[in-house]
Amino acid sequence: MRETIGELVRRLRLARGWSQGRLAEALAEAAPGRVPPTRNDVSRWEIGTRSPREWLPFLAQVLQVPREMLEKAKAAQPVDSTPRVRSVADFLPEGDPLAPLRARAGRRIGAGQVADLAQRVHGLRLADDVVYGKDLIGPALRELQAAVKLYREGTHTEEVGRELLRAVGELAQIAGWVASDAGEHAEAERIYRLGMSAARAAGDGVLSGNVAGSLAYQWSNTGRTADAVGLARAALKDAGPHAPAKARALYLDRVAWAHTRAGQDRPAMTALGEAAEALSEDSAGTESPSYLYWMDAGELQVMEARVYTELRRPLRAVPLLTDVLGRYDASHARELALYLSWLAVAYADANEPEAAAGTAGRMVALGQSGSERTAERTRIVLARLRAYRDVPEVAELLAS
Repeated sequence: MRETIGELVRRLRLARGWSQGRLAEALAEAAPGRVPPTRNDVSRWEIGTRSPREWLPFLAQVLQVPREMLEKAKAAQPVDSTPRVRSVADFLPEGDPLAPLRARAGRRIGAGQVADLAQRVHGLRLADDVVYGKDLIGPALRELQAAVKLYREGTHTEEVGRELLRAVGELAQIAGWVASDAGEHAEAERIYRLGMSAARAAGDGVLSGNVAGSLAYQWSNTGRTADAVGLARAALKDAGPHAPAKARALYLDRVAWAHTRAGQDRPAMTALGEAAEALSEDSAGTESPSYLYWMDAGELQVMEARVYTELRRPLRAVPLLTDVLGRYDASHARELALYLSWLAVAYADANEPEAAAGTAGRMVALGQSGSERTAERTRIVLARLRAYRDVPEVAELLAS
């Protein structure tokens, strides 16, 4: 999909290290005779609710790119970009996405095979806690292909068929996550879409929301911010108001992150508040799907801190992250490295380069070569620290 004008403006702005307010100021300086744009104007351009038509020449000037580049991106903007809360079905491919999964005559599949498959699904999910991206993508894809084959080639009752589809949906969520962690974003999107289709065919809105929310999270982190907001909200809608508390909290977290990456502070903070409220309704007697075993108050705290870091509010982010990291399971090295990366950036934003360098050093020492997600965060942290290259601790880290 071609980059829209909003996505292009956001990418170019971030490449210069500018906030939305700073871009608005630069445009005001470049066009002194015009009513100056505001930070909110820039935000609306980036998420696609408004077009910067009359500002294109000035955007080209301050962002130092050819005007033709912006005009081509503007041509890719949908004619009707009015945001709405859509259904996950809007994000599925045309036609029958489950056509390859239609059952045909073969060996009889019963509850025993479904139970065995469910155990393998959970085993793969636990493996993702300690084996990452490029090291796990092969086994993940093999399990997904085996589940699809079981559904396609076996005969089964309607109820067993639904359970097989749920297994395909869960495996697709895990395999998509692993592929994304390996940096294979196009492959991850194809896998996620298969999982969304399978979950919806099984009539499981909560699972559909989990798979769709995972794709929305990938889009948030790869520049498709307007699409991410729409899909994250569609995932929440698909799960429904009676979804388990942990599910609603997680899906609201993804809504908050999508809005954060789109530069929408207020809806991001609103979604975070709603996520905390949802999780507070959870109790020991509330049954949640097994794939939400990891979702708890600590994870919610991490997301809140990440939002604050992205919004350049380090005084709020640092205490939250230090609290979580003080009790985090060190065996989950990838997540530990990722959380340390956010803390390092927050320290840098707070003008504490020595603490930032020390935190970044811990992150780098954890390694995680199989995770492209971690590698990308490492590049971001080191780029952020270059502004403090004259500080001895930072210089030593950058030279290592």
